[in-house]
Amino acid sequence: MASWLMDPIKPVSDEAAKAARRRLDKLTKPKGSLGVLEELLVRLAAMQDSDLPSVDPARIVVFAGDHGIVKEGVSAYPQSVTLEMVRNFCQGGAAITVMARQLGVPIEVVDVGVMENPGALPGLISARAGSGTLNILTDPAMNPDQFDVAARAGKAAVDRAVGEGTKLFIGGEMGIGNTTAAASVVCALLGPPPESVAGPGTGLDVEGVTHKADVIQKILLRHLDMTNTPQGVMRRMGGFEMTALMGAYIRCGQVGIPVLVDGMIASACALVAATIHPPLKSWLIFSHRSAEPGQYPVFKALDAQPVLQLDMRLGEGSGAAAALPILRLACALQREMATFEEAGVSEKGSDVPDRAEVSEA
Repeated sequence: MASWLMDPIKPVSDEAAKAARRRLDKLTKPKGSLGVLEELLVRLAAMQDSDLPSVDPARIVVFAGDHGIVKEGVSAYPQSVTLEMVRNFCQGGAAITVMARQLGVPIEVVDVGVMENPGALPGLISARAGSGTLNILTDPAMNPDQFDVAARAGKAAVDRAVGEGTKLFIGGEMGIGNTTAAASVVCALLGPPPESVAGPGTGLDVEGVTHKADVIQKILLRHLDMTNTPQGVMRRMGGFEMTALMGAYIRCGQVGIPVLVDGMIASACALVAATIHPPLKSWLIFSHRSAEPGQYPVFKALDAQPVLQLDMRLGEGSGAAAALPILRLACALQREMATFEEAGVSEKGSDVPDRAEVSEA
């Protein structure tokens, strides 16, 4: 498999994190009173080696690919929707494209393996590894060459972003059937029972979710004895768009770009990437807690705290886009708030009695 995947992850800066914390503690507020905003700011400072980090310009890249597992009835939508949504992205009518416009963030759509070739569409980049993956109930999703092509599609997207000065990367995905693939990957790497990670995806009812869990169990029985690396798990059970996301996350860590991770599918891809490279965890900010239960074991494994909980399960990068303004606010507060000295505001001093003295009086 591609040798670049094993290139080292760039270390984050502990000194910059400490400097950011020192400045935060001088701003006109009680220490720690901005809660998670402060923690996000300190993390970004460490990633960017600056006590005044910025997340702009940000960039959204949506990877699309189809899944052979759809043949097993694991989705409420037909496979044709993947192609139809790619067209919708390129026409600006999808949720993530609306959000990108509102946020003023450029968006790129990459075809890594939609079943039917979309052809030339405005803003669409073709990096096809194949016409959809094979049915992972019976076969490996992709061969090693296809895995390399898909992973390189993610690397290339990040390299393009670096060339345009991007400071924050948001990866999205589109692929009918990919919650089944993602749940299978999570089960293979972390070991939770399929019934605990199978979710409604595109809108399955209770019976549909039960069937999905049964399919995932059969997928694990088919492949687990033949996988001994996270790359192998992704190649056998994942998707082209998932492999591209995994490659993008690894590349972000290698070149030093913070990542805002989306929901269930993106989290499964981040899990694979961070299992290959444990230091990558320092570059991953998880944007939201999805309504898909398969994301929860990933949070536990990576000791991650999501920024938002909005019960979203759309994918496309939409949850990450929703969290971007929070990161923007954290950076703006660090840059623009006055310190106590600058504002002429008194700090808490030694003349302020503590609670014990007050209560005794």
